[in-house]
Amino acid sequence: MKNKSSLYRALWRHLSLKRKKQVTLLLVLMFISSLAEVISIGSILPFLGALTNPDSVFQYGALQPLIKFINIDNSSQLLLPLTILFILAALLSGLIRLLLLYLLTRISFAIGADLSVKSYRNTLYQDYMVHVSRNSSTVIAGVIGKIDTVIGSVLTPILILISSFVFMVGIIAVLFFIDAIVASTAFLFFGAMYWIVISFTRRQLKENSKCIAKQSVLKVKSLQEGLGGIRDVLLDGAQEFYCKLYRDADLPLRKALGNNLFIASFPRYAMEAIGMSFIAILAYMLVQATESVIPVLGAIALGTQRLLPVLQQAYSSYSSIKGAQSSFYDVVHLLDQKIHNNTLRKLSTTPLKFETCIELRNVSFRYTKKTPWVLKNINLTINKGDCVGFVGSTGNGKSTLIDIIMGLLVPTEGEIVIDGKTIISDSNVSLWQMNIAHVPQSIYLSDGSIEDNIAFGVTQDEIDRQRVKNSAIKANISEKIESLTKDYETLVGEQGVKLSGGERQRIGIARAFYKNTNTLIFDEATSALDIITEKKIMKSIGQLGKDTTILIIAHRITTLNDCNFLVKIDDGGKSSIVSYKDFVDGSLI
Repeated sequence: MKNKSSLYRALWRHLSLKRKKQVTLLLVLMFISSLAEVISIGSILPFLGALTNPDSVFQYGALQPLIKFINIDNSSQLLLPLTILFILAALLSGLIRLLLLYLLTRISFAIGADLSVKSYRNTLYQDYMVHVSRNSSTVIAGVIGKIDTVIGSVLTPILILISSFVFMVGIIAVLFFIDAIVASTAFLFFGAMYWIVISFTRRQLKENSKCIAKQSVLKVKSLQEGLGGIRDVLLDGAQEFYCKLYRDADLPLRKALGNNLFIASFPRYAMEAIGMSFIAILAYMLVQATESVIPVLGAIALGTQRLLPVLQQAYSSYSSIKGAQSSFYDVVHLLDQKIHNNTLRKLSTTPLKFETCIELRNVSFRYTKKTPWVLKNINLTINKGDCVGFVGSTGNGKSTLIDIIMGLLVPTEGEIVIDGKTIISDSNVSLWQMNIAHVPQSIYLSDGSIEDNIAFGVTQDEIDRQRVKNSAIKANISEKIESLTKDYETLVGEQGVKLSGGERQRIGIARAFYKNTNTLIFDEATSALDIITEKKIMKSIGQLGKDTTILIIAHRITTLNDCNFLVKIDDGGKSSIVSYKDFVDGSLI
């Protein structure tokens, strides 16, 4: 785990130039606010002096320029100007602190929005292998929950901590000017008290931090699993099981958050009582020493009254930062994710040229060094315009081989070559993927309209409506769509819950047609269709012409009838080329 200073440096590094300038402006405003606070506290001394002993005010050297400017020669005339000066100083200090608070919250949450978008973007641009190797609950909890935690419990408190430090310096400077011994005693006493509290609570805050980071992920995970499998939950009557999972994650999380809140808040009440006692003792001691104590006592009382909340604010900010340390680490980890040149797709709208063939040269694959080989020494040439079927027993690596061809998985050994160019994940994989339209067995549908799902990932103003209709006709679903009240504007519901399995698959196939690519890949894409509908779709696919390369993993072997050849994946991950006829005859099954 990174140390604290490197975490803060990483956070600063991920801020945009605009946000860095805003934070710098905020720091400048903190300094100005501190000066206003100094003036506000400093003005109480002559003000109270004018109230209790007007003649003594003429002794203040700092007031001589003001006295000469307004041409006062009588002490009784000083009360009104000093009253106005004190009121203006108090109002100025309050207004600047309000402005500081407004900008602090605005800038903090603007930074939160930037970091949230950046962490989500970095996550989306990770390699496929990264996505399949981690739980989406971790990412969702990080992007949504932990970013909010970092903004509310780390970034904002850091700025408040800096602000509190600046204020403390200003207040203590004024108190030292009034009475150095009293100021030193007050600062050292209250500072020591808060240091003792920090020493006793540090370990508990660290444990709470770990608990919050862990339980926030488990909470999202229980929600995802319960709602994602709602059909099985209802059928099995498993509601209480998932309620318990959620409760077991939520209660410790709330308890840790509550503990942090208590730890951050409880010293305030003790310090207020101690502060009042301190001022009472100070008043007694000053009265014993001199009779003219009201101005000094009033200034010290006001300074202490301002100092204690600032000390409490600083301590509360420290506790908040400490209690969110683990979440802070997780967020920085999301922000530090490197994008492996997938931006090439945005910089170029031209796909990698595919005019001749796809070659797999000695391709082998396994997920880790400790797991067995899924594929071993695959050598295969697919000419442009070929229709190729992939067959073999369940779990033999057909879908894995397709993922490698699509550039989603990187071969452990060997290479994928397109027209003589090797596909390398950090260089040209995204340009190769621009040639591909993929239809999986399980179609993902967003909670939008049918039109949105066919033209997936295209903004409303860029959708080609005629192309959407033509794609639906090819996928044999246009009649069904146009029979609906809102036809292509009909909402499909979350994950297409308002559609049948076959309708979802046909929308997925229409999506592939809409992309208008030169390579179509069907991974069990017609498994939910009846034979007649499947034949109609395969007929549409057959009419795409010789410029379209088609790769098919099929649920029914008859779907592969028109393939140029079949690639049979055997046990052990090795492959062989067979004809449809030989495979159907049974001699090669």
